[in-house]
Amino acid sequence: MANITGYFMEPQNFSVNDGNGIRTIIFLAGCPLRCKWCSNPESHVNISGLEACKRNKLIYRYSTSDILSIIEKQRIFYRYSGGGVTFSGGEATLQQDILRELVYKLYDKGVNLAIETSGYFKFDEVKDILKKLNLIFIDIKHMDDEEHKFFTGVSNKKILSNIKSVNELNVPMVIRIPVIVGVNSDMENIIKTAKFVRENIREPKIELLPYHSFGDEKYEILEKEKPSRDYKTPLSKYLGELVKAIRNEGVKVVSYK
Repeated sequence: MANITGYFMEPQNFSVNDGNGIRTIIFLAGCPLRCKWCSNPESHVNISGLEACKRNKLIYRYSTSDILSIIEKQRIFYRYSGGGVTFSGGEATLQQDILRELVYKLYDKGVNLAIETSGYFKFDEVKDILKKLNLIFIDIKHMDDEEHKFFTGVSNKKILSNIKSVNELNVPMVIRIPVIVGVNSDMENIIKTAKFVRENIREPKIELLPYHSFGDEKYEILEKEKPSRDYKTPLSKYLGELVKAIRNEGVKVVSYK
């Protein structure tokens, strides 16, 4: 495979939130969704936006060798913690060629591999990549298709279909719900999501991710409007109620935080 290049956000070492053990998170730029609460607006790459991101050191152009070099320096931490590499974004599958090259090379080195994805991809085009992973996180942002379109700019039909397809790969999968008051935190939506997960995933698991506004500074740098102040973090007590409801549907609630 060639030493190709791609666009990335700043890699994050020593993460313990996105898979088992100590991990390096590789954030690939670009995303087909436009979530109204997105914490990584720099991932919305276009020609003008890319220049702004590069000027403010929010986006980097790395080659495969560059990324592998970053990862190699961290492998000792994977070895002793059971960790590895997690690909994130943006949407990691959007830069399919460099993702494939990295996954194949790291797979051959025996590195534990995970991905965080919106699930919005053409399954047949990335099936070979997904089969080499140890863990797949897929978001379900809303079960109602019209609401999903309103808040993310795309339908959820492809995402839900891809979740069913990924289930057939026998790769461990966790459905993540970014829980946002004002978007999707209502009990009806959470229970509907849990039912879908139970009915379509062999070992059904959900992780709840409470909303945060850590990306606000990036919006200022890019001179973009910040997410609505109507979007809020759910109270801990209410999250506890959601956990009980999900478990009552026969779905395991997990946490990598």
